[in-house]
Amino acid sequence: MSKLDFRPFAVARLVGALSSCWVFSVIILSLGCRTSHLDSPSSNASAAAFCPTVGHALVTKALAPIRQKYDLPAMAVAVVTSDGLKYSGAVGVRKRGTAIPVALDDLWHLGSDGKVMTSTLVARLVEKGQLNWSLTLGEAFPDLAAGMHADFRAVTLLHLLSHRAGLPANLDLHRYDGEDASALRLQAVREELSHNPQSAPGSTFLYSNLGYIIAGAVIERRTGRSWERLMADELFTPLHMTTAGIGGTGTPGVIDQPWPHERNAQPTETNGPRRDNPPVMGPAGRIHCSMKDWARFIQDQLRGARGESALLSPDSYRKVQTAPFGGDYALGWQVSDREWAGGKTLSHVGDNTMNYANAWIAPQRDFAILVCVNQSGSHLLNATDEAVRAMITLLDEQTGTK
Repeated sequence: MSKLDFRPFAVARLVGALSSCWVFSVIILSLGCRTSHLDSPSSNASAAAFCPTVGHALVTKALAPIRQKYDLPAMAVAVVTSDGLKYSGAVGVRKRGTAIPVALDDLWHLGSDGKVMTSTLVARLVEKGQLNWSLTLGEAFPDLAAGMHADFRAVTLLHLLSHRAGLPANLDLHRYDGEDASALRLQAVREELSHNPQSAPGSTFLYSNLGYIIAGAVIERRTGRSWERLMADELFTPLHMTTAGIGGTGTPGVIDQPWPHERNAQPTETNGPRRDNPPVMGPAGRIHCSMKDWARFIQDQLRGARGESALLSPDSYRKVQTAPFGGDYALGWQVSDREWAGGKTLSHVGDNTMNYANAWIAPQRDFAILVCVNQSGSHLLNATDEAVRAMITLLDEQTGTK
């Protein structure tokens, strides 16, 4: 097999991950910070030296040294084909400084890797006649159009989902921190669209969580149901994603799921459903699920990319997986050609400042690889891509591919 080529695409993928962070500016200022090591329960060695494993033996054998190299609390991987989950495994502990191992059915936060799920929801609603890709914000919110900047009135769902709406990366989440997420998303429409666009809509790629928040508000206005309810009814249920949910994971104060860790490797003070970006951010990246259930969603995307029977029509997958205005960003997927993949790849990373996720799909070779870590940080792009390489090597060894 040819040399695995990830790096030319890494900068754009990293920007996507960092833009999903609530405290984006703080992370930019602390990119070099990586100093903390907590002792394992049984020794003075790094916590990564204590490495319980679960799952396929060849997977965990490959992951263990990567987890130790980057001193991670835990790492989980799923290898998927159009037939379903092929291999899975996890190494490490749920919380640094403890001996509680991760489990195969643990829940992992996907961060901005959930954006393609929002786009897939839109595609499903388009197929049902409840939305259309060219629906403008002026049409979706006629009662609020007068208060919008004139350029934003013509912004479409396609602009929002491809980061071509001229919107900034984020909003001031402290002003939108509350439990009534639908009301707060509508507030964002009312307030944030009154400002001048950062670029002419359709002209420039500007990664924007705000764009996905606004898209969520459009979905809610046109259907009369919350984004959260629609995700469960229209995506999670038909794909049998029984563990999928919204927000942080675990019982507060109990180490019953992977505990979130900040980029300095320290566990966060608390865990649980509220340990995440505010609910308003849902459409931009608050989804969690088991690796098995993430694999169910990715299997469906892979089948769709290959023209096989799946949840949506072939036209809908082409829409979600194709950059509509040029460049390399589709609707929640970054698109490129890679020699090792035999052609087109779909990829994305997510980081909610406490967890990291990385996905690659290679449709021509009929596989996808998913990696999760219960820690944040820009260096995890290297760590998770290294795990992806290891899994591709494993697949090649199993199939005799050179």
